[in-house]
Amino acid sequence: MDKTSVTGIVLGVVAIIAGMLAKGTSLGVLMNPAALFIIFIGTAAAVMIGFPGDELKRVPKLFKVLLKTQNLPSMVELIRLFVKLSTTARKEGLLSLEQELDSIEDPFLKQGLKLVVDGLEPEFIKDTMEEDLAVMEERHLSGALIFTQAGTYAPTLGVLGAVLGLIAALGNLNDIDALGYAIAAAFVATLFGIFTGYVLWHPFANKLKRKSKQEIMIKSLMIEGVLSIQAGVAPRAIVEKLIVYAPNSEREKINNLINEGEGGNG
Repeated sequence: MDKTSVTGIVLGVVAIIAGMLAKGTSLGVLMNPAALFIIFIGTAAAVMIGFPGDELKRVPKLFKVLLKTQNLPSMVELIRLFVKLSTTARKEGLLSLEQELDSIEDPFLKQGLKLVVDGLEPEFIKDTMEEDLAVMEERHLSGALIFTQAGTYAPTLGVLGAVLGLIAALGNLNDIDALGYAIAAAFVATLFGIFTGYVLWHPFANKLKRKSKQEIMIKSLMIEGVLSIQAGVAPRAIVEKLIVYAPNSEREKINNLINEGEGGNG
């Protein structure tokens, strides 16, 4: 479970509730069916109008991505693997990598190495892997865009709900108590719209984009590693080439791999 996503949602809800209580507002005003209907059903309707059905079918999976910890290999692990594969390939030839394929779990990396073992041209392998990566990136961006648009629609629908509530309030000008309640209820829709838009939907979109960027970074490293192995690059040089993808906090660990690759320089 992605603790930051869950914690953020909980904190957002708590902040609203605590703020209302601090201001002396009754939580009962939130139980407004009309406001809930306008914001949540209205936002869902707007998203359904704006996106094709094939993309909307992925929404449940997107929530799973948001709430689940991203399972990506670390850069340290990957570079260590490429050092090992490079050493093996330089000593025994590229065909020797075939016996390593079963131990590799990542399908993207496995497919790239399989293309190397099959003896395909470097340009073909690069184009194939980069096209696969580009398709994945576009799919991720389309998923994030759903939440971005929901975050745009919800606050506007909140204003619409407030307008409808005020129209209803104008019908109670002779009843002060009813007028006050109607005005308060009118702004509940605005509250829901702003809250869902800027505390949920827009942050959800940003989280999906960040997770996508991390995955793209890892797979870009894989492409460089695969092509370097095919080109016969020495383990030490592979470390130097791939370390540029790693944050400074991990480079010291990765630099230790240079000594491990010394034996494969021959």
